[in-house]
Amino acid sequence: MPRQLPGDIHRFINRNSELGQLNAVLPNEDGDGAPVVVSVCVVAGTAGAGKTSLVLHWAHQVRDRFPGGQLYVNLRGYDPGQPLSAHEALRGFLSALGVRADSVPQELDAAAALYRSLLADRAMLIVLDNAATAAQVRPLLPGGTNCLTLVTSRSRLSGLAIRDGAHRLTLGTLPEPEAVALLRAVTADYRPEDDLRELAELAKLCAALPLALRIAGERAASNPHLRLADLIAELRDESALWDALSIGDAEEAEAVRTVFAWSYRALSEPGATLFRQLGVHPGPEFGLPAAAALAALPAVQTRQLLDSLVGAHLLEQTGPDRYQFHDLLRAYAAGLTRLDEPQEEGQAALRRVLSWYLCTAEAARTRLAPFKEPISLPELPEAVRPLDFADYDAAMDWAEREHTNLLRAVGAAIASEHDVLAWKLALTLWYVQPPSASMTDWLPVGATGLSAARRVNDSAAEARLLTCLGMAHHRINAWDESVDCHQRALAIRRANGEGAGEADSLNLIGLIHLRRRQLNTAATHFEEAATLWRAAGSERWAASALSNLATTQYNAGRLDVASVSVQEALAAHRALGNAGSEGNALRVLSCLQRERGELDAALGSAEEAMDIALALRDQIYEAYWLLTLGDAQLALTRHADALASYQRSADLHRRLGNRSREAMAWYGTGEAYQALDRPEEATHFHRRAAAVHHDLGDSWHEALALEALASALDDAGPHRSEALRLIAPYDDDRAVAMRRRLTERSA
Repeated sequence: MPRQLPGDIHRFINRNSELGQLNAVLPNEDGDGAPVVVSVCVVAGTAGAGKTSLVLHWAHQVRDRFPGGQLYVNLRGYDPGQPLSAHEALRGFLSALGVRADSVPQELDAAAALYRSLLADRAMLIVLDNAATAAQVRPLLPGGTNCLTLVTSRSRLSGLAIRDGAHRLTLGTLPEPEAVALLRAVTADYRPEDDLRELAELAKLCAALPLALRIAGERAASNPHLRLADLIAELRDESALWDALSIGDAEEAEAVRTVFAWSYRALSEPGATLFRQLGVHPGPEFGLPAAAALAALPAVQTRQLLDSLVGAHLLEQTGPDRYQFHDLLRAYAAGLTRLDEPQEEGQAALRRVLSWYLCTAEAARTRLAPFKEPISLPELPEAVRPLDFADYDAAMDWAEREHTNLLRAVGAAIASEHDVLAWKLALTLWYVQPPSASMTDWLPVGATGLSAARRVNDSAAEARLLTCLGMAHHRINAWDESVDCHQRALAIRRANGEGAGEADSLNLIGLIHLRRRQLNTAATHFEEAATLWRAAGSERWAASALSNLATTQYNAGRLDVASVSVQEALAAHRALGNAGSEGNALRVLSCLQRERGELDAALGSAEEAMDIALALRDQIYEAYWLLTLGDAQLALTRHADALASYQRSADLHRRLGNRSREAMAWYGTGEAYQALDRPEEATHFHRRAAAVHHDLGDSWHEALALEALASALDDAGPHRSEALRLIAPYDDDRAVAMRRRLTERSA
């Protein structure tokens, strides 16, 4: 039997049933970990600052019961735009739990697994507010028995009760005394005491819904000299302006529509205009500069108008110069835009705000990716001013804050047939994605931008977006899709005579060949790319191709030529100030120094690379270069340090969703345990590494893991035989040496 809600929450609900109908699901008495899910079935959320929902009130009161802390997210299940995805919510939760944003796994299942592992030994309260479906909620449910989960929704979410053992509690609307008390609380100190019968009549017209009651109460409070009877007459006569709202009960829907319209008509003309214009903003949450761009007004005047909307409970202020709509009010504003705003003015407002986002994102790109080719920007009205950023961190902070709005801006541009804005927003967003961004979020946006570029017949834009799509597929190990995108971009750039662009595509295709250990083909691509870049005067990118060539030569075992290439590349990167590329060259140099027996130098180069990764806040670099640091530490018999480096690398790569490099870190861990004469642990990690490389079709690294496994077992002819079979296609110097070694040990 499901456990009953504690008596105090029953009493609290009876006194404060502000949210309307709720469904609550609590863990079973026997502690089986079933979730607590709260679903709000009617409009009952808050619409103004200073008030929180019933669930948050209760959560605050019981916080001492959950020493592990509390997590909260608004899933925006009934927002007019897209609800918050489970993966987006997980990224926020994992960040709150101490996971760096750029370490959150790209795949939903991996992110959910990490989330559950972090909650396994914690007693936490998780509040999932405003959910749309059970499927949106399930990845956010903790797996242990120590956590309590409350989910609010306007839906009954029956699937959670059926499949997840949830207990449901239904809350009604406010009883008349509580509805009247709420009206009195809002109007206290602003009006003479009103007649109880009139307050009850006003509450009835608002269907006893807290959102409607607060708006009506605020209207009464702001007009203290008007008789309440006159305000009631206004509300009774107000006709509905928008018929698209559907929240279940017809009487409740009518009450909400009427109160919205009544409050909206009380606004000043500039305030009403801004409210309508905000209905075209692509996201529910926005900053003052975006609102000023939307309205084409100075920031000071826009702030005054926003304050008037907050005061009327038509908008909520969430932070300094940050605002958001209640989802129903946002939908209402969007409806007014369609009904009351001249179409050309609504389109102009949308174009202004989309152009502002594009120009500000491009300003962020100059800090985050300064070496990337800029894009041409639209002209803005004099009153619309994009932001500028003092440094890298300021630009990254903005990119993180506005990431969802930028994603939605692309869709808004497509819907309004602004194809040029759409492809430019998609392209610029690629370069200003924050570390927390998921490739699975950008890929559909990139495809949308690509279609827009094709519709306007801009082949150069098409090639750039294909390149970004190729890199996105590369990051999620979709090699075939990545090569296809880069080949198509290469064909366009060759046809257009873009030498530097052709070099870019060749270099990126070379990286895929390098990843697949097609070393001769990779080297040819890198050499050709470097030649084309030099001819185009792009010394920075020629140095990057040279670094990639050095990596290819090192992987092939051609240490002498690799040493020449990496020293040349390192000098070029340092002269040009290419910090990330300098770190990668140092990684290769460390590997070369270690193989030549220059162990202290190898450690120094690896540590210098790590300093660069940490300074750039780039965990992709950090995770990869930790492998090289661990190799140097292991060569110096600093076994504990090497184990720490490999394990940190494995953890980061797991969070990044890079199974291949996570397995490489397991291989290093196995080697460290073997050096410590702990063959059982070594065997365990080498088996894990070999299994993952086998799944990924990476025969070279599978063979390395099998060779190490054979050494750990000290009697494993079959493993050496399989390794020999796997490396048979390779004929580079390193493969030849490995084949000789395996043959001798087998004999």
